[in-house]
Amino acid sequence: MHSLDPAPHLARVRRTTPLVHNITNHVAMNFMANALLALGASPAMVHAREEAAEFAGLATALTLNIGTLSPHWLDAMDDAARAANDADTPWVLDPVAVGATRFRRQAGARLLALGPTAIRGNASEILALARQGGGGRGVDSTDSADSAERAAVALAREHATVVAVTGEVDLVTDGRRLTRVCGGHALMPRVTTMGCALTGVVGAFLAGAEDPFEATVAALTAYAAAGEIAAETAAGPGSFAVAFLDALYALDPDTLATPLADRIHLELTDAP
Repeated sequence: MHSLDPAPHLARVRRTTPLVHNITNHVAMNFMANALLALGASPAMVHAREEAAEFAGLATALTLNIGTLSPHWLDAMDDAARAANDADTPWVLDPVAVGATRFRRQAGARLLALGPTAIRGNASEILALARQGGGGRGVDSTDSADSAERAAVALAREHATVVAVTGEVDLVTDGRRLTRVCGGHALMPRVTTMGCALTGVVGAFLAGAEDPFEATVAALTAYAAAGEIAAETAAGPGSFAVAFLDALYALDPDTLATPLADRIHLELTDAP
């Protein structure tokens, strides 16, 4: 029976220790790897084109992040995505600042055409990827998740993917179902690469999942819960980053189940 209960998804990650292959930006590598380890996954940061496709064929999930983009890395991402598709391995696109420059817009369109299992970005990035907005201010969103709802639904339907628009309130859709995840804490955007690390967590939850939509909702719910727990002891961004990793490590099904009803609302989108 399908449900939005994140607990079974977290249990699966802890039980299977998915190998998550991440071609991500220079800034994100350390925190992203630590977040995946705390979650119970096994991170790998393999970006050389000479081995990216081969490694993607071995991994149980792949994430691609265009934050510190270069032509060689973009080619490696292309190769890795194709290898993941050939192996029926789920992969996540993180279109960081995709609307900022022509190179990024072209890279986003190129990777989108390869059919990601899920896309995770802020509202401005999703609007830009859907060709419905300017793309925010660099990596910062100037739009709310609600303002990107129509773009997210259209993007999900057109590309048969799950779209997660993250912000103060997260929105997840597969073009048919739509869920909002309310939670986390205001300190989360004060710690660099928290969003990038979330992309890795989405990849870990997608590994072995029967329903990518439910797995993505579960990943965002777990992340929000860890943020809420970390904020209870944090004095600022520095201590929050440490407390967040500890909270992610300590998450268990009971922790996730208790506040679930207050954080998640599910509704079906209208047909076009």
